[in-house]
Amino acid sequence: MIFSSTLKQLVAGMTMLAAWELLPRLGVVNPQFVPPLSAVVGAIVELFQTGELVKNSLVSLERAFGGLLLAVAVGFPLGLLLGGWFPRIQLAVEPLMELFAQANPVILAHIIIFFLGIGQAAKIFIIAWLCFWPIIFSTITGIHTVDPLLLKAAASLGLGRWRLFIWVVLPSAAPFMFTGLRLAAGYAFIMLIAAEMMGASSGLGWLVNKYQESYHVTRIFAGATVITFLAVSTDCLLRLIEKRVVVWDAAGSEGSLILDAAVRGH
Repeated sequence: MIFSSTLKQLVAGMTMLAAWELLPRLGVVNPQFVPPLSAVVGAIVELFQTGELVKNSLVSLERAFGGLLLAVAVGFPLGLLLGGWFPRIQLAVEPLMELFAQANPVILAHIIIFFLGIGQAAKIFIIAWLCFWPIIFSTITGIHTVDPLLLKAAASLGLGRWRLFIWVVLPSAAPFMFTGLRLAAGYAFIMLIAAEMMGASSGLGWLVNKYQESYHVTRIFAGATVITFLAVSTDCLLRLIEKRVVVWDAAGSEGSLILDAAVRGH
């Protein structure tokens, strides 16, 4: 079943790439607007050889992962607090979170620039702001979906509040937390383009904007393709980490696995 699914995905991907190459060359799509894949790959190789691609990719990765890590450092702890495990803190902070969640970082760009300038800090903050919300809301959802019977069973083993939290609540919420993390990683690369068009002089978003002004279509597609590749690679990496970290079993044995871990930890 897994092999069949992988084969279908591979065939779909190859078909899309073949269409990207053939449709512009056959005139079905105007190559002035959508260049063929081979031309885009040639532009990527050319930018790589000049060193422009590597330099700007490293700058963009620093910004994207900087914003993502900042969102993780704040979002996961706050999501765990607001998930109801600590009700007093939840009551105090939840109204403010609902208010701030409606604020768009693009709309707030001028305020952000006023406090942080137009340098690296402002760009990382804008990316972090967008990444923060899927992380915190997915974490809250994960806490809310912890099986009460599982909590009662673990508590009957004599686990205190903190041990219960570490050995039962966190493993149960982990799949949702990783879902939020993967969504946030995708948002980081989406927001990266907008952030790097805001007073930047380096980065892949700046590179795309630079060639857009000179209407160098193949290099525009080259920059966009590299950004997409980095986003997909990050998602694949997080999937691999999730498979190794998350205690999850489709057959429904998750509860027994968590209880077993809790007993060993206790």
